Amino acid sequence: MDQLSKCEANYVPLTPLTFLKRAGSVYANRTSIIYENIRFTWRQTYERCCRLASSLRSLNILNNHVVSVLAPNVPAMYEMHFAVPMAGAVLNTINSRLDAKNVATILRHSEAKALFVDYQYVQLASEALRILMADSQQGQSSMPLVIVIDDVDSPTGVRLGELEYEQLIQMGSPRFVPIDVQDEWDPISLNYTSGTTSEPKGVVYSHRGAYLSTLALVLGWEMGNEPVYLWSLPMFHCNGWTFTWGIAARGGTNVCIRNTTAFDMYRSIATHKVTHMCCAPIVFNILLEAKLNERREISSPVQILTGGAPPPAPLLEKMEHLGFHVTHAYGLTEATGPALVCEWQAKWNHLPEEHKAKIKSRQGISVLTLADVDVKNMETMESVPQDGKTIGEIVLRGSSIMKGYLKDEVATSKAFKNGWFFTGDVGVIHPDGYLEIKDRSKDVIISGGENISSVELESVLYKHPRVLEAAVVAMPHPRWGESPCAFISLRENETGQKGDVKEADIISYCRKNLPHFMIPKKVKFLSQLPKTSTGKIQKFQLRAMAKTFQVTEKKSTQVNKEIPQYHVEGHEQILAMSRL
Repeated sequence: MDQLSKCEANYVPLTPLTFLKRAGSVYANRTSIIYENIRFTWRQTYERCCRLASSLRSLNILNNHVVSVLAPNVPAMYEMHFAVPMAGAVLNTINSRLDAKNVATILRHSEAKALFVDYQYVQLASEALRILMADSQQGQSSMPLVIVIDDVDSPTGVRLGELEYEQLIQMGSPRFVPIDVQDEWDPISLNYTSGTTSEPKGVVYSHRGAYLSTLALVLGWEMGNEPVYLWSLPMFHCNGWTFTWGIAARGGTNVCIRNTTAFDMYRSIATHKVTHMCCAPIVFNILLEAKLNERREISSPVQILTGGAPPPAPLLEKMEHLGFHVTHAYGLTEATGPALVCEWQAKWNHLPEEHKAKIKSRQGISVLTLADVDVKNMETMESVPQDGKTIGEIVLRGSSIMKGYLKDEVATSKAFKNGWFFTGDVGVIHPDGYLEIKDRSKDVIISGGENISSVELESVLYKHPRVLEAAVVAMPHPRWGESPCAFISLRENETGQKGDVKEADIISYCRKNLPHFMIPKKVKFLSQLPKTSTGKIQKFQLRAMAKTFQVTEKKSTQVNKEIPQYHVEGHEQILAMSRL
C-alpha cells in the first residue's frame, strides 16, 4: 500500500469553491438569490462570479492579495465569497458597523489591494480612506483600489471613484477558468474578531477549514435539499457562519435583505417561505418586540441557528411559541464559526417546555469536523468531571480551527498550546456529554470564594417580564472582594413607561429566585446595553462602569439583626461610553 501515491485523479485540495461549480451545473435553473425584485439562478450566479474573478485578475489582483468589502447582505456580498477566491485572492469582509478609524485600521493591517464599498457606506469608506491616505503619505500604508457597489435593484448613481460593481461583472469573461487551489491550506478569507475583550485580531481561514466547517454545519443542522435561507446574520460575521458556501452546497435560495428589521424579516419569511435563518440572540428581541403592523403569520416552522452569546432559556421558549424552531450553537471567529451544536435528541420531546428550553440553551456537542473538544482544569490540564458543575476552560482541536492570527505570532502561540486551541470560555460538561458555557473566563465573578456565573444570573433576570436586556459583571466589594452588579434595559409598560420598575423591585425578585450570594448588590438601568457590531454585549465597558461603584456595609444596630445591609455609592453621572 505504501507504493500507492497521490495523483490528480484521487487527490484534489478541499475548497468550498467546488460547491458553486456544482450548483451552477446540477442546480442550474434553481433560484440562487432573491433580493427585492431581483432573481438569479445558480447558472447565472456561477457566470457572474466567473466574470468578477476575471475582472479582478485584469485589475492586477493576484494570488493571496486581500480584497476587502464593506457591504450589507446584498447579492454582491454573496457573490464575492466565491469570486474573490476564484481569482486566487483572499476575501476580507469588514464589519459595516465599525467606525472609520477601525475600518482604516483593518485596511492598513490587511494591506488590502482593493476595497468594494456598497453605496450605503460610501461616507464611512471615504472617512476611512482619508485616514489611510494620511498614513500613506507618511509611508505607513498604501491605498486600495476602490469599487462602489450600487444597488442592483434600484441603482442610485452614487460613486466613489470610477469603478462600479456591475461594470466589472459586464467587463469580465463568463468563460474565465478559476485559479486552481494548489494547497488546501492556502488562505481563503480574513476575518477580524469583534473585540469584546481585546483589540480585534485578523483571523485567517484556509480553504480546507472553510470546506470542512461548511459540511459540518450543513450536516449538523440537518439542512435538507433546496433550503430557503434568510440572510438575517451578517455575511461579515465569520463569512455568514460558512452558509455563504453552504447554501450553494445544498442548491438552496439566498434571500438577501439590507436591514434586519422586524418588518423585513417577517415580510421575507412570509413571502418567500423561508425555511432557515441564523442570528445572534439579540435578533430574538427584534422579532419578539415587533409591532402588529410589522408581523406576518408564520405558516410553517422556521429553523433558526443561534449563537454569538448564550441565549437565555426564557427567550428560546418565547421564540418557539412564535413558530421558530431554535437550535443553539457555540463558536467563535477562530473556529470558523460554530464549533458546537446542541444536537436534539428524540427522548427530550416529551419534556415540559421550560425544561426543553433549558436544554436548548446548552452549547452542545462538537461538529463532525472537530477532532476533539474538552473542558480542562487550567492548572492541571486534566479534564473536568462530567457532572454539570465543575468548571474549566473549553478547548478545541480540529481542521476547522483557524490558520492563525495575521502578523501576530505572539497571540497565535498563546491561543495554541499543548495541541489545543484555548477559547477563553469557561464551561461545564453534563453527564450526557453536552457542554454548557458558564462565562468568558474574564466574566466569572468570584465572591467570597464562590464562583458566580454571570450567565446563570442573567438567565434568571431574563425571566422577569419587564427585562429586555440584562448583563451581569463584577463590582468591588469590601468584604467579598467581588459581588454581582446587574445592568438592565427595560421593556415599556402598557402606558409606554419604564420608570415604574425600581432597583429594589429587581433585587427583591432576585431574592426569591437565587441563592443569597448570587443576588446583585447593585442594579443599574440603561436605555440600552453597549454592544459590539455583531450584537454581543460589551461587558468590558460595563466592568469599567462597575469599578466606579463602591459598596459599603451597614450593619443594623438592633439585637439579633446581623445581616449586612448594602449601600452603593457611584458616580451620579456615568461617563458616556461608545454605543451607550
